[in-house]
Amino acid sequence: MKAPLWQISLTTSLEAEEAVAAFFEHLFGRSPSVFSHAAAPTATVSAYCPKLPLREAELRAWLRSALKQARNCGLNIGSGRIAIRRVAPANWRESWKKHFKPFEIGRALLVKPSWSRRRPRAGQAVVVLDPGLSFGTGQHPTTAFCLEQLATRRASGRQQSFLDIGTGSGILAIAAAKLGYEPVQAFDFDPAAVRGARVNAIQNRVAKRVRIFRQDLIRLPLRGGAKFDVICANLTSDLLVEQAKRIVRRLRPTGTLILAGILKIQFVEVHRTYAATGLKLIATRQDKEWHSAAFAFPR
Repeated sequence: MKAPLWQISLTTSLEAEEAVAAFFEHLFGRSPSVFSHAAAPTATVSAYCPKLPLREAELRAWLRSALKQARNCGLNIGSGRIAIRRVAPANWRESWKKHFKPFEIGRALLVKPSWSRRRPRAGQAVVVLDPGLSFGTGQHPTTAFCLEQLATRRASGRQQSFLDIGTGSGILAIAAAKLGYEPVQAFDFDPAAVRGARVNAIQNRVAKRVRIFRQDLIRLPLRGGAKFDVICANLTSDLLVEQAKRIVRRLRPTGTLILAGILKIQFVEVHRTYAATGLKLIATRQDKEWHSAAFAFPR
């Protein structure tokens, strides 16, 4: 029997829902679930993890302090009610089944959980992915942008390589393999994410076509190494800025770099950093407080 998980939940306003979700993702290192309440204009953001980052009392105090700072900055947090409890893994999975539905990325890709009976359109690639403890089911706007760009940048009849930096659940690497990218590599610093991504690759029958490994981006060699036609880096803005040289040096001169995980207020700095490397902005999208973009070298 699997050990219980910790559920850390915070009830907030709909206005602050995305901000709280981003905060939880940064704090706990995994994508939270977000449930909106039909009877009231509130949402509950919940993170699930096998171990708390702090003692329970310390975590509550730390969260209250962070909420106070957010309110002082003018964000309407709402009630800010905090709940921390142990839950059985089965209960966590069942709660996700009510909210994780199949979705399409144009006509090229269908992403669905294993319990869904949804059938793909003719010629549509399918990624089967169940919510796990690592980031990435494709429903977050940053991941969705990456998936859309992967489908858009795929050149039929031509071999294209792909690198996924910070793979999380492995959804982008798996989708790339399904769309015909080859070779496909993906790495993450979190060993649990690497294990989960490998399991997801096996479930999608692409394990032999996707190399998933553990790697710390800040230790990625600046010289040498393979270069790729398309790179996705769905990371925090500070990491994207600090490690821009390491990321860009893995990109082929004719390649496309897709960046996501950027808060709207941080995008100017990210854009400026990558423009300084010689890259040009070729696609961009804002979704609530998120800003994602694709870059390429001028031709």
